[in-house]
Amino acid sequence: MSLYCGIACRRKSFWCYRLLSTYVTKTRYLFELKEDDDACRKAQQTGAFYLFHNLAPLLQQSEHQYLPPQHRLSELEKLLDKFGQDTQRIEDSVLIGCSEQHEAWFALDLGLNSSSSVNASLQKPELETELKGSFIELRKALYRLNVKEASLLSTAQALLRWHDAHQFCSRSGQPTKKNVAGSKRVCPSNKIIYYPQMAPVVITLVSDGTRCLLARQSSFPKGMYSALAGFCDIGETLEEAVHREVAEEVGLEVERLQYSASQHWPFPNSSLMIACHAIVKPGQTEIQVNLKELEAAAWFSHDEVVTALKRNHPYAQQQDGTFPFWLPPKLAIAHQLIREWVEKPTCPPCLLSSDHLGPSSVSRREGAHQRSVEKGKVTKAVSNQIHVKAEKVSLHTARHLYQQS
Repeated sequence: MSLYCGIACRRKSFWCYRLLSTYVTKTRYLFELKEDDDACRKAQQTGAFYLFHNLAPLLQQSEHQYLPPQHRLSELEKLLDKFGQDTQRIEDSVLIGCSEQHEAWFALDLGLNSSSSVNASLQKPELETELKGSFIELRKALYRLNVKEASLLSTAQALLRWHDAHQFCSRSGQPTKKNVAGSKRVCPSNKIIYYPQMAPVVITLVSDGTRCLLARQSSFPKGMYSALAGFCDIGETLEEAVHREVAEEVGLEVERLQYSASQHWPFPNSSLMIACHAIVKPGQTEIQVNLKELEAAAWFSHDEVVTALKRNHPYAQQQDGTFPFWLPPKLAIAHQLIREWVEKPTCPPCLLSSDHLGPSSVSRREGAHQRSVEKGKVTKAVSNQIHVKAEKVSLHTARHLYQQS
C-alpha cells in the first residue's frame, strides 16, 4: 500500500509537470517566432497555412460541419505561380498559433490587396474550384466549426483585418511594415510600433433574483434574445461600463456584480467580451427600452429560459408566422452566462464592487479575508486527511501528498 501510494503521487506530479512544461515551451516558441523574423520564416517551411478571401475562410463541407483545410508552403507557392502571382505575397501571412509539436500555423488572405506584391487580388470562383472548397463568411460558418477551429479562424480573421486597416502610419502617413509573424507593424520614418488591438466590451446578464433580462437588436436573427452588451468608454472601469450600459439600454440600476469569463469575438472588428452577472436594485424592475439601442427587452422566467435552451431548431418559423424565443448558440459567451444563471438563478456573492466609481479597497480586503478563511479551512481539512494517511504510509509519502493537495 505504501509503495502504491508513493508511485501514484509521483505519477501525478510527473504529468502535472509535463502539461505545464508543454504549455510553457509552446508559448515561448510562439514568442520567439514573433520576435525573430528569420525563425518565423524557417517555421513557414514546415508550417501549415489557412487561406482566406476578403476575410472569408476557405472551408470544406464534412457532413454537418465545416473543416478548414491546411496547405503547405510548397502547395501555396505552386498555387500562386499557377495564377500568375508573385510568391512575395506570402509575406502578407500572419502567425496564428502552433501545435504542441511546434508546427506553426499561418493565415493568408488571397483576396485583399497585397502590401507585399504589386499583383491584384485573386478571383474567388477560380480559387474555390482549384482548392475544392468555398470561401464562406465566418459569421455564417462559425457555429458549424468545432471550438478549436472556430477560435483559430477568429484569431486569423481579426489579425488579417487589423493589418489590412493599418497599412499607413497615423502620424507620418507613410506605409508601415509588418514583421514576418504579423504581431506588429513599424513606421520606417519615425519608428512608431503599432500592435494589434481589441476593443473591450461588457456583456451583462441582469437578474432580479428569479428572472433574467434579455434583449434583442434589429440585426439579430428572428426570435433571438441575448444579454445586454456594449463597448467600454475611454476612462471607464468595467464596473462603470456595466452600470452605464444597463442604465442606457433598459433604464435600470444594478448593484451586485460578478465576473464570469471573457472571450475574443471577431465581430464587427475584434472585441474582448467581458461577461458579468448583475442584480437590479430592489423594486427597480420596470424596463424602459432605449429604442436607439434595442428593438425589444423583457424579463424571462427560469422555465422560459430552460425551454429556450432545449430548442434544437430555433430558426423554424411557427404556423402563425412568428419565430420562437431562442438564445445564442453554445459557442457564444452569452450562452454561458445564461446557462450559469439557469443553474443558479440568484447572483452569487459580489466579486466586483457595485460602487459606480469602481472597486473599493474595503471590498477587496473583505474578499481577500474571506478567501483566506476558506483556504485555511481547506488546508486544515487536507492536513487532517494526511495525518490519517501518514499512519499507513511513509513520512516521505505523506509530505508528498500534502504538497500535491
